[in-house]
Amino acid sequence: MKSSILDSIKSLPPLSKTIIDINKVYADEEAGIVDMAKAIEHDPMIIANLLKAANSPLYGFSKDIKNAAQAVSLFGMSMTRSIALGNAVRKLLNVDMQPYGVTSEEFADISTQQSALMLSWYNRLDKTKADKLYLATLLQETGKILIASDVIEDDETISFASEIETTNNIAMVEKSYVEMTTAEVTAIVFEHWGFNSDFIEMIKYSDTPASAPESIREYATALHIIKTVVPVNKPFSEVSINFGLKKASDAGYDHELLEDAIDDMLDVL
Repeated sequence: MKSSILDSIKSLPPLSKTIIDINKVYADEEAGIVDMAKAIEHDPMIIANLLKAANSPLYGFSKDIKNAAQAVSLFGMSMTRSIALGNAVRKLLNVDMQPYGVTSEEFADISTQQSALMLSWYNRLDKTKADKLYLATLLQETGKILIASDVIEDDETISFASEIETTNNIAMVEKSYVEMTTAEVTAIVFEHWGFNSDFIEMIKYSDTPASAPESIREYATALHIIKTVVPVNKPFSEVSINFGLKKASDAGYDHELLEDAIDDMLDVL
């Protein structure tokens, strides 16, 4: 593994007090929506991102959401925590995604699209698992931020971006440049921040789900399928969709349920 990326991870600052408070509320079985709204009320950036998500057509809420309490009520505790964490992670890391051929805003949008597609798909299969997978999907591409930074530092942006633009295997390109894939880097980042082992493992094995421990193999497989359909370089392209549907079918899923979720997403987008 490349020492420069590992050094960058070791030097990452801790998550903010707001995120710690959110995690405490989420872990408290007696806490409710009001407590979660109070946990985020002093962080304008998290509130802004929560309202942006709540008013996005991706989630299909019919009315205009104007305050944090409304958004938390509609999203629920788990999704509110996930969106807040996604915002906090991007805020902590230096986001320059030029090596991947996207802006920081486009990168954030793609992560949101991935997580929305996962939610739409898995709500048709298992709502409890959908809840767990939403957070992992939203954060699974985090490692790309550190890989991009390393590529820029090594002055390899142009060649890296050229290969990323045309590839159907982003992980292979990453490995050839920085000796690590996004999945590997992301897993180490969240290990550094003390996330639970199941969350870390499902992301770690999302490039090689067949090698994952049995207990998290389904989760790793689902993450792999979603980032195949919505890769950062070709989100929702015909080729990406076909690859993803084939992988879903090969993994034993009813691929028509995924296809329906994709069609719903494309209608919105």
